[in-house]
Formats: sequence, C-alpha cells, structure tokens
Amino acid sequence: MTAEQFADLAADALFGALEDPALNSMNFLNEVASHYPDAIALAAGRPTEEFFDLADVHRYLRGFCRYLETELGRTPEQVRRTVLQYGRTKGIIHELVAENLRLDEGIEVDPESVVVTAGCQEAMFLVLRALRADERDVVLAVAPTYVGLTGAARLVDLPVRPVRTGDRGVDLDDLAAVVRRERAAGRRPRACYVMPDFANPSGLSMDLATRRRLLDLAAAEDLLLLEDNPYGLFHGDSDRIPTLKALDEHRRVVYLGSFAKSGLPGARVGYVVADQRVAAGDGSVGLFADQLSKVKSMVTVNTSPIAQAVVGGKLLAHGGRLTDANTRERDLYARNLRRVVDGLAARFPHDPEVTWTVPAGGFFVVVTVPFPVDDRLLESSARDYGVLWTPMGHFYDGVADVRSLRLSVSVVPGDLIDLGLDRLTALINDRRDRSPVPVGRGRLADGAPDDR
Repeated sequence: MTAEQFADLAADALFGALEDPALNSMNFLNEVASHYPDAIALAAGRPTEEFFDLADVHRYLRGFCRYLETELGRTPEQVRRTVLQYGRTKGIIHELVAENLRLDEGIEVDPESVVVTAGCQEAMFLVLRALRADERDVVLAVAPTYVGLTGAARLVDLPVRPVRTGDRGVDLDDLAAVVRRERAAGRRPRACYVMPDFANPSGLSMDLATRRRLLDLAAAEDLLLLEDNPYGLFHGDSDRIPTLKALDEHRRVVYLGSFAKSGLPGARVGYVVADQRVAAGDGSVGLFADQLSKVKSMVTVNTSPIAQAVVGGKLLAHGGRLTDANTRERDLYARNLRRVVDGLAARFPHDPEVTWTVPAGGFFVVVTVPFPVDDRLLESSARDYGVLWTPMGHFYDGVADVRSLRLSVSVVPGDLIDLGLDRLTALINDRRDRSPVPVGRGRLADGAPDDR
C-alpha cells in the first residue's frame, strides 16, 4: 500500500498556502532549537527572561482590579465579570493603551480606534483580511520582511510585493515604482508594511527625513502604511525618532503594537490603531477599527480579559509609561548589541568576505558571508558547532541563494555571546574554506541589502 492509502487527507485537498514555506518558518526554527537545547541560541527574537517574576502577574492583576473599582466605579461583581467573563471584542484596556501611546509615543488617538488583539500577529491578520477585497489586491512590504506578515498575507490570499530596503530603511524610489507597476498591471496596492525602528530582521531604521518623505509618498499614491513597532523603546544610546503614526496628519498609518517585548510576552497582548474613517453604503461613517472588530469577533471573539488585565496593571503601575519600566531591558540589549558588533569586528578584522550591520538599537544584527545560508546549514551549525542563528532566506520571498544570517542579542547572556561568536566564527571559516566566493542575492552589506 502507498503512503497516500494510509492518509486520511491529501495535502492538495487542503488550503494551498499551508504548503507555503512562509507558514513553516517559525515551526521549523522552533523545532531546531528544541532538538538542540544545549546550542547557544543567537536566533530567537524573544525578550530577556532575566527580569521575569511570577509575583508581578498577581500584583498587576490586583492593580487593574483596583483601577476598575476605584477609578471606574465598578462593583466587585462587575470587576469579576470584566476580568473573568467573555469581554468586549475591541478590548477592555483600550483607554489605557491610548494613554500609553500619548505618553510614550506622542500619538493622540481616540480609544475607540484601538482594537486589543491576541498578540500583534492577530492584528496583522485582521488588517490584511479586511483590506483583501478581491483578487486584484496586493500588499507591499519592505524586504527583507518579517515572516509573520508574509505568512498572514498567505492565509488571506493577498500577494506580497517586495520593496527594496536601501540604506535608510526603505528605498522610496523603488516603492513608488512598485506601486505604479502594480497599478499598470491592473492590481491595487492597498498598503505597505514597514518597521521603521530597528526592523526585524535587518535591524535598520529610517531617519526622520525618510519618514516624512514616506508619509508624503503614501498620501500622493493613496496608500496606507502598516507601521509595526515592537522595538521602538529599545533604542540603545541613540535618540528616539517619532513614529510614523506620531507624524501622521492624514490618517495614512495603521499602527501595529505589541506588549510582548515591552510588557509580558506570555500575556500575548497586542493591538492595532485603525483610526481611518470608513464610509458605509448607507452614507454613515465609522472607524476602520470597527471593521476589524467584526473580523476579530469571528476569529478569537475577544482577547483574554485576564491577559489584558495583567498588561493593564503593568501600565497603571508605571503611570501609563513603559519607557522607564524598560530601562533595565534597554540597557541590557544595548550592551549585548555592542558585544556582538565588537565581537564580530575582533573576529573578522578587515575581512571583505564577512560583513555585518551595526544597528543603533533593537535586537538584531545581520551577518553576510561568502556562501549560501540555508536550513541545512543551520541544522549543521546547531548539531556540529553548538550555535543557533536564523537564515535570512526566511525573510526573502522566493529568493533561493541568500548569503546572510540574523543574530539576536536579546536572550543570551554576555559571556555566552562570546562563546556563541567563537562557534559561529569556526563555522564560517570551515565553510568558506570549502566554498566558492561569488556574491549571491539577498546579501546585506554595509547596511544596504540587495533584496531582488
């Protein structure tokens, strides 16, 4: 009997995107890490666990309940119901989120334009699902692109068109060219996904002038910008630059936020700010957030009120701000980032074949090498050298020969960073001794990727 005769379902009878590599990336990387638990993990973009404290969960939960009772005048029964019962689809901490955005980001938004989501990944899915009206629609994304965006787009049958990064976080000329090319082909570019601060995976950021020009271009081309900002608080020693949403005067930006890095990852609480106005067929005008809420009600019903209460309690405990609440984390990430960059410089001095980005903050450094980097090499690295990293091929859509890898500085202690870099150096030197030198596509060098 054949294997198919033993199977209950055939893969080709299921949704086609389930076979797409983008949907398997996170699972594959987690599997490799679980198979080699002793390998030094310079791969995962998770926040540090150094400051986790289970007691904080109870403290924040109690603080939020006190807020409901003393500030909002809820009875004890209403407090219990708010935290323990099914809740409002758009969330129960929307007002606290709006206040946090005002204090930390200088973003003034109506709390009703906030939809609290089950992590930022759900926020992406809701927006893409709402924007995908028919087969003409496409979404643009600065490449290399966070694989979660690519995977979410696959699930809603929304093609992703890459835009070059350039040396300032986005190549605006290429963005304009892609928009016009897609329209000339009869397609509708609905939005462009960007991560202006310490992008995952490149680590690059947009300067202020580029942000303003990007907003002007979006207005001129009638294009939404999907701004994802998980790393903005972790700016190292550099000064913070206003987010696109803080600069947005014409509601061009849909803002995707998360408390995974700055609050508590296990709570899985994110949000989307969608203050764009939507005209209905009956002439009424509502918020884009209300449309997203309709989609959410059929996907997750509502975000866990208990999880929201913990995050809300942390916001309340720190006066609505998370900048000061993350001082220790920001300092740790900055030290680790310097250690990785300085460590690479010490191990590959004046080496034209091995280059790397030097981000001002965030979690990630991209290393370019003179040989192809793929999943097989990662597995060999974990098994034979004891170090994990992420192949950059996971962030390029349809590019086969990618010669770069991503290092994460957020989880590994400083002394293990040095050991991990020693192991990575051994892998690179062993591999290039056996490999030809030609430069392939997907190379990141001097902060400027070639993503075509």
